[in-house]
Amino acid sequence: MKCAVGNVLRIEKTSIHDGAGLRTVFFLKGCPLRCVWCSTPESQSPLVEKGYYPEKCTLCGVCVSSCPTGALSTDKAHAGIVTDRNSCTGCMRCVLRCPNSALKGFGEMMTSAEAVREIAKDEMFFFHSGGGVTFSGGEPLEQSNFVREILEGCRKIGINCAMETSFFADWGRIEPLLPFLGLLYVDLKHIEPAWHKRLTGVDNSVILENIKTADKSAHEFEIILRIPLIPGVNDSDSNLESSANFARSITKVKGVELLAYHRLGIETYCALGLEYKLTGIQPPGADYMAEKAKIFKSSLGKPVLINGVPL
Repeated sequence: MKCAVGNVLRIEKTSIHDGAGLRTVFFLKGCPLRCVWCSTPESQSPLVEKGYYPEKCTLCGVCVSSCPTGALSTDKAHAGIVTDRNSCTGCMRCVLRCPNSALKGFGEMMTSAEAVREIAKDEMFFFHSGGGVTFSGGEPLEQSNFVREILEGCRKIGINCAMETSFFADWGRIEPLLPFLGLLYVDLKHIEPAWHKRLTGVDNSVILENIKTADKSAHEFEIILRIPLIPGVNDSDSNLESSANFARSITKVKGVELLAYHRLGIETYCALGLEYKLTGIQPPGADYMAEKAKIFKSSLGKPVLINGVPL
């Protein structure tokens, strides 16, 4: 098979919320959206990068001395290590040498053949559970050629494939993947274009049109629309009612999944030196999620899930 090279953020085993059965989830680097609630900021850049956790650092200087380009220096005044990102080549030597795991690498270059071999290690779990592999991100469509080659390899050995996507891409990146996918989780972050751009950095007209185009595709696959619920941000009844109406109009949409906002990525924002903008918002409780789900339950006519659990 061909051997495209892609940047893999991480590989998680035995997931139960990303498709049928036990799933291996392939998280890919690179995303064109900048959602203000993004829980995986380390997936946004298409490049291999590193995070710094100062609470673990003893300022031993091992990382500084191991850097071949002199991109690292010790800032004793602020008790930390500073990276000159213009000089850093992403070799990750400092990450490998750090004795306290104060530096962490995000991303690993891998060929499509290596990816298929890694996925195939879990064939037994897939067989007994009816599971498979799910591609996530970041945004898998940012590395569509890489993903297609993995999909082709998985089909040859009978592994079921699904994908989680924002659908923000040219149709030419999407259509070649559809013959290999049985399920698409497509994000519907906000139904209104202006609000969508304000919250994610991009207009959603391309996304909505891609969903409609996918619905007309002759390829057989199902779509589950995923809606993250962020209190006070995108949870108005009018937005959710419009989202339910849109979901009802798409034949291939077999259900809607509501995902509760959480704050699990805040530590990574700090490690990457990025600002987290939703510091005042708290994760919603079960009663809140159930109340919002009623909007879909009453009008959708299709299954509704909350965090992977059917109502």
